[in-house]
Formats: sequence, structure tokens, C-alpha cells
Amino acid sequence: MSWIQTYTGRQFRPQDPAPADLDIRDVAHSLSLLCRFNGHCRVFYSVAEHSVRVSQVCPPDAALWGLLHDLGEAYIGDLPRPIKPLFPRFEEIEDRLLRRAAEAFGLPWPMPPGVRTADDILLATEARDLMSTPPASWGLTQQPLPGRIEPLSPPDAERAFLERFSTLRP
Repeated sequence: MSWIQTYTGRQFRPQDPAPADLDIRDVAHSLSLLCRFNGHCRVFYSVAEHSVRVSQVCPPDAALWGLLHDLGEAYIGDLPRPIKPLFPRFEEIEDRLLRRAAEAFGLPWPMPPGVRTADDILLATEARDLMSTPPASWGLTQQPLPGRIEPLSPPDAERAFLERFSTLRP
């Protein structure tokens, strides 16, 4: 089988997606049910909520990219940062998905560097609030945000993702 069935019932071909195949409802639903850190956090915390928070930290002109920076995970899952470089084909497929997202949602390519910075700020915040105390060897380069993360339920994270999308792309 060369395709996956999405939440909305589409046949999605991850190795050769067309921009029109990307449905924000599929992305929001899937990411709301995927747990950050491969599930190794103290409580469930979705990739959808993470993405909303990244978009809020990004510069305004990169906020939509911040929301969609993990879009590929909705279709192909994720590999932890230390593992991903060991699978270059996975990275190629993920990169192709992000290029298609740029086409589908009118985003510039490549992704603006401010998105990675915002992602790293969230990583530091999530490490503080959702994980055991991270060792210094995590190599965190950003300071966490003030305030603590109180994770949303999957339905609330899905709703927040779709609301943020409609705010950024009416």
C-alpha cells in the first residue's frame, strides 16, 4: 500500500504528496493525538499544542510557519532529534512534505530561521514544565518562557490549532 487514510478519509501518499492533499483538519486532528517527546513526558502534551505555542512565540511574519513547522508529523510521525539524522530518507520525505505545505498554504521557502528559535524556546519551556529535570547535556540554547505549561486535552488542542490557523490565514 503506497498511501495512508487520513482522518477526513483522504488517500494520502506521503512519498509524493500534492499540495492539495494537505488538509488542515487532518493535520490538527492528528497532531492533537500525537504526544511530544515520543510520550516520555510526565503528562500528555500534544504536538498540536506545541505548534500553537511555537506560532505565538514566532515573529508575526513567521507565525503560520510556526504553527505548521511539524506538519509532516501528522502524516509520517516523528523521530527524536538524536535519531533523525540516522535516517536521511526520512528527512527527505519530511522536507518534501514541508515544501508541499509551503506551496499549499502560501508560505515562503525555506522556513524562516525564527521558527527554529521559537521551537527551541518552547523546547526549553517544555523541558522545564513537562519532563524530569533535563541534564545539561540537552544543550539547550534558549531560556524558557515565563509561566508554566498546563497541557490541553487532545480535543482542546485540536480546536486551538484550528482557531490559530483561522486567525493566521482567514
